[in-house]
Amino acid sequence: MKPITQEWVNKAEGDFATAQRELQVQQMANYDAVCFHPQQCIEKYLKACLQEETIPFTKTHDLSALLNLFL
Repeated sequence: MKPITQEWVNKAEGDFATAQRELQVQQMANYDAVCFHPQQCIEKYLKACLQEETIPFTKTHDLSALLNLFL
């Protein structure tokens, strides 16, 4: 795995861990964060895969646009 790919994977896993922790909060959980961080996780995993395959991508948060780059 390329080092830059590993950086994207590490960031994705950090977002996933944050969502999991917030989901376990018993009082006053931040459900906006519970939804936001999984989206960020998926985005970063897609960017990791694109990076590993040397597929260029622009700065975007559009999951569909990132996914379409694989086609």
